[in-house]
Amino acid sequence: MIYLNQAATSYPKPPGVLEAVQACLKEPPAAQFRGGISAGKRDGTGICREKLGELLGMADTERIIFTSGATEALNQLIGGLDYQGGRILTTQTEHNSVLRPLKNLEKTRNLPQEIIPCTADGTILPETVREYAADGAKVLFINHCSNVTGRVQDLKTIVQICHERGILVIADLSQSAGCVPVHVDEWELDGVVFTGHKSLFGMRGTGGYYLRKGIPLMPLKFGGTGRNSSQIEYADDFEYEVGTQNQPGIESLRAGVEFILEQGIGNVVKKEQRLIRKLFLGLKEIPGVRVYGGVPDEDFGEQASACVQGPALSFRINGLTPSDTAYILQNSYGILVRTGLHCAPLIHRAMGTEKYGTVRISVSYLNEEAEIELLLDAVREIAGAVNR
Repeated sequence: MIYLNQAATSYPKPPGVLEAVQACLKEPPAAQFRGGISAGKRDGTGICREKLGELLGMADTERIIFTSGATEALNQLIGGLDYQGGRILTTQTEHNSVLRPLKNLEKTRNLPQEIIPCTADGTILPETVREYAADGAKVLFINHCSNVTGRVQDLKTIVQICHERGILVIADLSQSAGCVPVHVDEWELDGVVFTGHKSLFGMRGTGGYYLRKGIPLMPLKFGGTGRNSSQIEYADDFEYEVGTQNQPGIESLRAGVEFILEQGIGNVVKKEQRLIRKLFLGLKEIPGVRVYGGVPDEDFGEQASACVQGPALSFRINGLTPSDTAYILQNSYGILVRTGLHCAPLIHRAMGTEKYGTVRISVSYLNEEAEIELLLDAVREIAGAVNR
């Protein structure tokens, strides 16, 4: 089997991830701030925060809050921020984990919202952001890397534009954390959301968010935290992590992030960019194939500003629906991909693919060039048979 659906969930996981989960389940359980049996054990949760801070370029790692994933994190931020009656901005590239909570907020709290349009390849142009960032806007929720076309947004410039107008910027790093350089502090992002099971190589059911100090946030959930048990009112930032944490998941995330740091994020990015470049150029040469996305620079370096294409793109074969294409790839060639709207319906209006969606190919650091070559051979055969 050739697995090219890494943007959904990464597979395989590095061996260290499996070992970390197994060790966590074998050992006596650590207690979340509760003392007792965890005395003397290392703080795996704290180490995970530190490693994430190192990878994502944020110093205040205590501001990282773990959740069940990006969807819960986005619901917490979208539902808990104080908009002071102002407008909310988002973009046409967003996943439904942003669009649906915002739509609910519009209905329940009557908050006005505007959607910033993207280009046909999923790019949010800074000049378009400038047009929409008028008086009255309070927060921009923006996808760093499209899960449909793989296009990476110029967050540094977009944040500068928004901050000049007093607008907070919350970035969804679900498709970029671990495979695209991120510099939260340098870019002056106000908040970010991440998921653990994609390019960070953790288990499903892991993720979280970071929110800059000083931004008020009403918790989504309330309950026990293992500290300040005599106080029953909302107290401080640690009240955002309530109940028993998913420690095996957090350990898997720690091990996944450590794997990326050991390889070097620059090396991870270079390999994935090489794979996606080969894929893009190969698909563009096949008659009857339409590609949605972009091609990385051949001389891509380690600088974040140079990265404009993540490790995913979409395509279609003329005369075949995306679902038929994926069926043939899986059952005739043993290649697993993803089809449909990819839970991001609005971007397909810009692409003209809103009826059937696209076939999405996404790679990870653990994929090899030979797998891309086999996919290209398969698409070449399928397109040739359909478009004779």
